[in-house]
Order: sequence, then structure tokens, then C-alpha cells
Amino acid sequence: MCKLLARQDPRRFTQTSRSLRISGQSTSIRLETAFWEILDAIAAGEGMSVSRLVASLYEEAVDLHGEVANFASLLRTVCLIYQGERAEMAVRRHPPA
Repeated sequence: MCKLLARQDPRRFTQTSRSLRISGQSTSIRLETAFWEILDAIAAGEGMSVSRLVASLYEEAVDLHGEVANFASLLRTVCLIYQGERAEMAVRRHPPA
């Protein structure tokens, strides 16, 4: 077995709610700490707050699709895409020998 879970800090799996405003409405989003950490990194890289990043993602999804059926899942997927793109860039910069 790969022991990937055994090597993780259990706090990364803890769900945390954050309150924020999206399109002028107060709301709360519940995600695992690991995803909030990635959203924090994305927001910092974009020079904005996590609240603004999340609101921008929501607005973009509504513009593209007219609605957001499961916003927490969309945020988790954005995090996976971001991590995948970072990994691809790292490989391009330092290809395996």
C-alpha cells in the first residue's frame, strides 16, 4: 500500500467553513483544510483575497454555465486543476533525466 494517507497531517482532512460574500450575498462554504490552503495560495498568487477569488470563480461559472449546481465541488476541482498545472510547469522547467 502506498501509505499516502498515513503520511498526512489529519488536520488537512478536517472540514472548515468560511463565511464570505458572493454577488452581495453572505454565504458559508465548507471545504477540507487542504483545499482552503490551495485556495489561499491561488489567491496570493493572483494578488487578491480568498473571498474575492471565490467570488470571481462563482461569477465566472455563472457566466459560462448560467448556474452553479455544486459550488464546493467546483472549488475542489479548481484546486486539482491548479495543482496539476503547477506540476506540469515544474516538469517542463526541470524534465526528468
